[in-house]
Amino acid sequence: MSGVLISPEELREALADKRVRLLDVRWLLGDPDGPQHYLDGHIPGAVFVDMETELAAPASPARGRHPLPEIGQLEKCARSWGIKAGDSVVAYDANGGLAAARAWWLLRWGGLADVRILDGGLPAWTAAGGELASGAEPDPEAGDVVLTPGHLPVIDADTASRWPGVLLDARAGERYRGETEPIDPRAGHIPGAVSAPTAENLDPSGRFRGVDELRDRFKDLGAGPVAVYCGSGVTAAHQIAALAMVGVEAALYPGSWSQWSNDPKRPVATGA
Repeated sequence: MSGVLISPEELREALADKRVRLLDVRWLLGDPDGPQHYLDGHIPGAVFVDMETELAAPASPARGRHPLPEIGQLEKCARSWGIKAGDSVVAYDANGGLAAARAWWLLRWGGLADVRILDGGLPAWTAAGGELASGAEPDPEAGDVVLTPGHLPVIDADTASRWPGVLLDARAGERYRGETEPIDPRAGHIPGAVSAPTAENLDPSGRFRGVDELRDRFKDLGAGPVAVYCGSGVTAAHQIAALAMVGVEAALYPGSWSQWSNDPKRPVATGA
C-alpha cells in the first residue's frame, strides 16, 4: 500500500518530520459547496483544490465532463498549491478517496513520484485524533515543480472500443446495466466492458479494503491489459489506485461514459 495510501497516523508522523503538501479535494457530484466545507474545517496547512477548474479542462459533449487538463495548466495549479520539486504530496477528501484519487492520478501522470491518498480521508483523520483548522490558510509560497505528461497510461474512445484486454466500468451496477442514467444522454455501458463498481474498493468505514481483499476482488478479471472508465474519469482513478495496490497497472479512459454516450456513432450495451 505504501506507494498509494497513507494512514492518518503515518501522515501525522510525516508532517512532523518533513515537508508535505496537503491537498483538500472535497468534491461530490451535485454538491458545489466544497470550498465552504474546506473553510468549515480542514487539516492544518492544506490547500483547497477545485475539481472543476483545477483538476479538469472545461467540459464538452465531445470530450466529456472532466477532460484531462493541459499539462501546462496542471503545472501552474500545482505550483499555486505550493508543490516544489521533491515534495511529498497527500490528497484527501471526505468520501473514501473517490475525489482525492483524481489528484493522485493526475500528479502521478504528470511525473510526481511521492503522491499518496489519505486512507479514509477527513473522517479517518478526525477519528484518529487529528486536529482541524477553519477559515482560509495563508497562500503557500509558490512552488517550482515541473510536470510532464504520460507517466501513467491513457486511452481514448477508439482504443476503448477495441481494447484487447479487460475494460472495467467503475460506475454503480445499475448505471452499467442501463437501468438508470441520471446524468448522461444514454444508459448502458461500452460493449464488452465488465462491471466493477468503485464503491466496492472500500470497507464499511470508508477506507480501502486490504490488499488481500482487493486481490480477491480483481483476481478473475481475465487475461490481458486492464483499462478503466467511469462517468467522467474521476472515480475511475480510484479503481486504478486499488489495482495499483495489488500490482496491476491500469490505463484510464478519461472521457469515459460522458464522452462515449454523447457520440451517437458509439454502440451501447445494456444488461448484466
